[in-house]
Amino acid sequence: MKTQRIIDAHVHIGRSLNFDMKETDVLEAMKKYNIEKVLVSNSESAEADHEQKLLPQELQISQVKSLEKSIKFANENSGKVYVAPWFKPKTEKISDELINLIQKNLDVIKAVKFHPYHSALDFDDCLMEPYLDLAEQFNLPVITHTGTGENDCPEKVYNMAKKFPKVNFIMAHMGLGSDNVIATELIAILPNLFGDTAWVPMESTINFINKIGSQKLFFGTDLPIDGIDTYHHNPRGERSLYQDYFEKLPDLIAQEDYENLMWKNALNFFNLD
Repeated sequence: MKTQRIIDAHVHIGRSLNFDMKETDVLEAMKKYNIEKVLVSNSESAEADHEQKLLPQELQISQVKSLEKSIKFANENSGKVYVAPWFKPKTEKISDELINLIQKNLDVIKAVKFHPYHSALDFDDCLMEPYLDLAEQFNLPVITHTGTGENDCPEKVYNMAKKFPKVNFIMAHMGLGSDNVIATELIAILPNLFGDTAWVPMESTINFINKIGSQKLFFGTDLPIDGIDTYHHNPRGERSLYQDYFEKLPDLIAQEDYENLMWKNALNFFNLD
C-alpha cells in the first residue's frame, strides 16, 4: 500500500448473526494499514436475520446498549474512533435515555446508521421518520445500507432525502450488488445525497467522480468483515477490491480528488478532530 492519509467512514464492531467483528481487529487493522480514523457502528443492533425474519427477543440487543458499547470503544481510542449509532426503527422507539445518551456524547457521535435489510423495513417507511427527525435535531448525517432489494434500494433513500432536505444522507455501498449507476445518478440530483465505497469497484468510483466530482463520496470498507486484512484479502486469500483504491486509483484521478475521497471529505463532513 502506498502511504497516504486514510479515514474509513464505514466500519463495524459487534457480534451478531454470523458476524463477529472485534474491536481488537479494528485497531489492529488500523495500525497495520495506516488508517488514521474510523467511524464505527455496532452490528448488534440488527433486528432481522439474513432472511429478514425478526430475531427472537432473547437475541435482540437494545439500541441503547449497542450505542453504549460503541461510545466506550470511541472513548478508549480518542481521536481515532468515532461513532454512528445503529438504530432499530422496526422494534424500538426513541426513548429519553437514547436522546440523553446522544446529547452527552456528541464529541464522538458523528452520524447515525440504519440497515433497512436487517431491520426488515423499507427505508421510506413512516417508522423511519422519528429517527430522521432526531438526526435533524442533532444535525447528524444519516448513513444507510443500500442494496438491490425492495426495502434498501437507492430510490427509497432518495425519497427520504427529498422529504428531509435539511438532513444529509449517505448511501452506503451505493446499491450493493449493482453496477452503482442508479445510486450515482440519484446522488447527482440532490445536494443532500452522498455515497460511500464499501464493496464498490474502483471503476464505479471513477465514473462517480467523472460525473459528480469527488466532494460527495467517502472511502468506506465494512472493516473488519473479512478480518484484520479486509483491506488486503478475504479469508480465502482472494485479493480485496480495496487494493485498487490504494495501489491503482492514485494514478488514475487527480491528487485533489484522491485526497477528498480518502480523507478530506470525511474529516470535514463528520467534523472529526
